[in-house]
Amino acid sequence: MNYGIVIFPSKKLQDIANSYRKRYDPHYALVPPHLTLKNVFSADDDQIKDIAGKLSAISKKYDPFNLKVYKVSSFQPVNNVIYFKVESKPELQGLHDDMHNNQNFMGDEPEFAFVPHITIAQKLSNDEHSDIFGSLSMLGIDHEETIDRFHLLYQLENGSWTVYETFRLGKEE
Repeated sequence: MNYGIVIFPSKKLQDIANSYRKRYDPHYALVPPHLTLKNVFSADDDQIKDIAGKLSAISKKYDPFNLKVYKVSSFQPVNNVIYFKVESKPELQGLHDDMHNNQNFMGDEPEFAFVPHITIAQKLSNDEHSDIFGSLSMLGIDHEETIDRFHLLYQLENGSWTVYETFRLGKEE
């Protein structure tokens, strides 16, 4: 089965992202707006129980933190993805690193350098990308919120994603 690990922003930020995603993101109906900590990976039932235990330990290492979204950006020329740029924080980088480089986790290297973001448009032609990015980059985005959890998702047969388990950040009281 396919899994992924994400942070879901607040409903307010999801609504803003979805106002663009419904027009420019073919994955709009499959998964809510999110910040990916670990891309899609496969695991069986036994492996995912072990992974969930490791994620629980990782979640206790990090306190809730401030998430700041401050501009529209793009991954072009690598690919035609437009996104809300998220300010890099030690907590975000640490979560990402612990889910990739840690020998105790899965030990797989990420395909790309970690750029915290929330996708709002993808799978665009070069002309579409140029037009849409030109207009979206003029929009101001300035949003801050507190993040206190991340989610292990699994993919359903229809391609959509749903929460398998939620992990709260911080030490348990």
